[in-house]
Amino acid sequence: MTRVVATGTFDLLHPGHIYYLEESRKHGDELFVIVARDANVRHKPTPVIPEEQRRRMVAALRAVDQAVLGDPTDMFRPIREIRPDVITIGFNQHFDTGLLVRQLAEQSLEARVVRINKCPEGSLCSSRLIVSEIIRRSDCDRINIPE
Repeated sequence: MTRVVATGTFDLLHPGHIYYLEESRKHGDELFVIVARDANVRHKPTPVIPEEQRRRMVAALRAVDQAVLGDPTDMFRPIREIRPDVITIGFNQHFDTGLLVRQLAEQSLEARVVRINKCPEGSLCSSRLIVSEIIRRSDCDRINIPE
């Protein structure tokens, strides 16, 4: 049985995430997803949705067999526990694939690393673009948001 691991923040779940996870699933029989902890997200703003809720949303997706939270201090701990055959990286994730392969080897992990292509289904396959579009379409003077 081929085990695949995908990783991400998944703060605003969108079509690009679904594409990434469905494409990841095609590389094996089981898909495990490691959801980034709030404190570990440094390359973009702190997630709006709390980590456990993000994990639960990802776990509910059909392509996902199991979703776990990342480790607060050791990004390789969940990977050592899952022991995947394949690790998928999203097209826009900030990983040097060669460096990651070397780091995995140092951890005695022999997973193949695969970069998943960009979602081909349109421009709203990114949290940043969705938020920008919401702002563009909104008229802040007319919006009445109850507290």
